[in-house]
Amino acid sequence: MPNVGVNGRWLLVEACDGKFYGSGGSWKPTGEWVGYASLAKDDISLEAAMSAAEEWAAKYNVLTIWVQLSP
Repeated sequence: MPNVGVNGRWLLVEACDGKFYGSGGSWKPTGEWVGYASLAKDDISLEAAMSAAEEWAAKYNVLTIWVQLSP
């Protein structure tokens, strides 16, 4: 994932030991920072992880989701 700086918006889904963990950060329209950490129910498959990530990205105006399938 490229460095987006301190004011950037980001979302990453990473594969690890057969699970898919999401993390991210963005800004609300009010200027308040908001973070993303995937839920265990969404970590079970790439499809579930991406669905949850896409929903959060749309809500917080994150234009790119980076996916890392291997270390």
